[in-house]
Amino acid sequence: MPEMLDIVDENGLPTGRAVPRTQAHAEGLRHRTSHVWILRKKQGRLQVLLQMRCAAKDSYPGCYDISSAGHIPADAEFVESALRELKEELGVDATSADLQECGLRRFHFEAEFHGKPFKDNQVSKVFCLWLDREAEDFTVQKSEIDYVRWFDLDEALRDVAQGAIPNCIFMEELEMVKKAAERAKLSGGK
Repeated sequence: MPEMLDIVDENGLPTGRAVPRTQAHAEGLRHRTSHVWILRKKQGRLQVLLQMRCAAKDSYPGCYDISSAGHIPADAEFVESALRELKEELGVDATSADLQECGLRRFHFEAEFHGKPFKDNQVSKVFCLWLDREAEDFTVQKSEIDYVRWFDLDEALRDVAQGAIPNCIFMEELEMVKKAAERAKLSGGK
């Protein structure tokens, strides 16, 4: 049975039509994803956990990416999917109360991977999760991720902007995460 995705409007609301994931990417049909950026404070520095996508991924193999992200299956919701992906990809048990919502992002791009066209048209809900755990203590899903690594957030912003590391990270989203972390700090949070 193929993974089915809801086709959604520009606000991420399902239209009542669902298609297989492969069709959504072949035709560039708008669908939803959840993105979770894991943050921590270490020795006075704000850090972000990035995953290295495995070579078999259908898009951006061998690139650094969001801590945890995934497509939202048909009839599922953003938070539910974010929590499921955290557990599957990184072995992290979290609750909805642990997630800090950063905002909604819409984007569309086209590329070619493994010799095939790939059209991505997403509405993504972006979250932060504060979790102080060493990289080797995450249980990574080897079919998706080679490893995870902590970066100082400012270092990650610089490296992504300069293309110093192979990545599929959108600067707009990483900056959104930094602003959310700064708001949390100002409000007495992490």
